Amino acid sequence: MTPWLRGLDARDHALFARYALTPACTLSARRFWMGITHLGGARGSIGTCLLALGLPNVSALLVWHVLLLLGASHLVVQIVKRSVGRPRPSVRLPIEALIQVPDRFSFPSGHACAAMAVAVGFASAFPSLALPLLLLAAVVGFSRVALGVHYPGDVLVGQAIALLCAWPMIG
Repeated sequence: MTPWLRGLDARDHALFARYALTPACTLSARRFWMGITHLGGARGSIGTCLLALGLPNVSALLVWHVLLLLGASHLVVQIVKRSVGRPRPSVRLPIEALIQVPDRFSFPSGHACAAMAVAVGFASAFPSLALPLLLLAAVVGFSRVALGVHYPGDVLVGQAIALLCAWPMIG
């Protein structure tokens, strides 16, 4: 690993240590962050898309585009995850993840990517909702750090992948 990457990794570890909750956190804090983090999971992200079909001014075509964005960004995340193979924080650091770990790879965050993909997809069609949607996606990303399953850099790269995949849709 180059000195630049070592420095970046050290900074990522320091930020993780600062923001990750410990097992001593309150049950209500853990439940809150678990509820938020599930919005970036498969059920949460796909379910949000399907539920949006029942809203006024949401077309099936828009939902289809958001689902395609979600799928494309997920594919990129999985390719990068398996290529890089960065272990999760609970493997490298003396910390316990506060939620079930979906797989052994940390980089990049699939939940953060999925939440951002859905947020950007719908924000492109409804600009007046862009700020709350993007803020919610950012909070989903933070939840992955708070629950001890991702480093902050994992989250940022996951979100960046969603934005890059969305570029053709919104550009």
